[in-house]
Amino acid sequence: MPFVSPDQTRAAFSRAMSEMYKKEVPLYGDLMSLVGEVNRQCLEQQPELARSLARTGEIERLDAERHGAIRVGTAAELATIARLFAVMGMQPVGYYDLTSAGVPVHSTAFRAVHEQSLQVSPFRVFTSLLRLELIEDVALREQARQLLEQRQIFTQSCLALIEQFERDGGLDQAGSDAFVEQALETFRWHHDATVTAAQYQRLHDAHRLIADVVAFKGPHINHLTPRTLDIDTVQALMPARGIAPKAVIEGPPPRRHAILLRQTSFKALQEKVAFTDQTAVAEGSHTARFGEIEQRGAALTPKGRALYDRLLNASRTALAGFPSETNATEYMRLLGEQFSEFPDDLAQMREQDLAFFRYFPSGQPSAGETTLQGLLDNGAIHCEPLVYEDFLPVSAAGIFQSNLGDDAQAEYGLGSSQEAFHQALGRTVLDELALYAQTQQRSLNDCARALGLPSLG
Repeated sequence: MPFVSPDQTRAAFSRAMSEMYKKEVPLYGDLMSLVGEVNRQCLEQQPELARSLARTGEIERLDAERHGAIRVGTAAELATIARLFAVMGMQPVGYYDLTSAGVPVHSTAFRAVHEQSLQVSPFRVFTSLLRLELIEDVALREQARQLLEQRQIFTQSCLALIEQFERDGGLDQAGSDAFVEQALETFRWHHDATVTAAQYQRLHDAHRLIADVVAFKGPHINHLTPRTLDIDTVQALMPARGIAPKAVIEGPPPRRHAILLRQTSFKALQEKVAFTDQTAVAEGSHTARFGEIEQRGAALTPKGRALYDRLLNASRTALAGFPSETNATEYMRLLGEQFSEFPDDLAQMREQDLAFFRYFPSGQPSAGETTLQGLLDNGAIHCEPLVYEDFLPVSAAGIFQSNLGDDAQAEYGLGSSQEAFHQALGRTVLDELALYAQTQQRSLNDCARALGLPSLG
């Protein structure tokens, strides 16, 4: 039998993950319904947006768009999870150091890397590796290491199917279906902890996230994130649906033309768990899983990213504190004030080389016209901003902190350790900026071929 495309396996896994999480966290299903309603209203009320999404193919992937997040505890777990994601055509893109935000992990995003694969399924998983060396208590660090080494987060069938994929170069339909079923077990919630209540408390006191990684049988998916076209409206409507949103939408302020990524979420759930020295009658609790939504905008060039980082840092410096419920209004005011410097016009963003674009042939060029700007001016080519497919380190850390609680903030003296992450992963991560540049250039090459021109760039 022919092999199933990894893109199709990824799409099937994304659907299965969403159904599992709806059952585990019913509020996620409520959030999905709300996002769907707001997206439909946006498409009805903004016909130009609908036309733009139709031109780029984004409209077909909108309802399927979601990302997840997991946290693993050892280098072996990270290396194997990379092999698992490879079966679904997902590669590690970007390196994120969250220690600067007081979170003892470093991370990458597993996703598809070619625009055609992303159109089939944009599913991505933000994957964090616990940095055990940041646990100051030597005895606790050793205990955490032993607990992690004793567990196996993959089923034997899943490991066998990964090996089969690697050996044969693919999986047939039966193998793909079995893989989705078995891989899902790695991400499932486990009510039973692997530690005593006292051990859990010690891990929790070191950092809530350390307890979340170490004290359970596997790296339960801690959130799934649908994509909305209007995050501000969803945020405003959440309380009426019984969903308590966090105070501040992470990322840039509202704009006519969205850039990078904006995220918000409902606060983490307090869930009952059974520690190894407890009975069902005397259960404990654990806080980790939450529901997140995102609005994706244009991918920024290195120049655009530098401007974004400068304006975001200026906003947080002016706030003189971490954004929270008490200063949310002031923070949004400062954010809007600072970001007035970032052009909110697509032509200016393109001319100033602040964002990546995707180009499409749309007519015949005027006689002798061969320049990109001339072809855009006479309608032979049109362009759309390239959607940002990745994450924001500061934004991701903000989501972590806001859902773990403001008191979860910690200070870590050690800095970035990308080389150690690569060693654990077994390969280097891909550069997201290079991927966007390649996609942009491929679209220019397609336009050149369609218009009978030697090249465009």
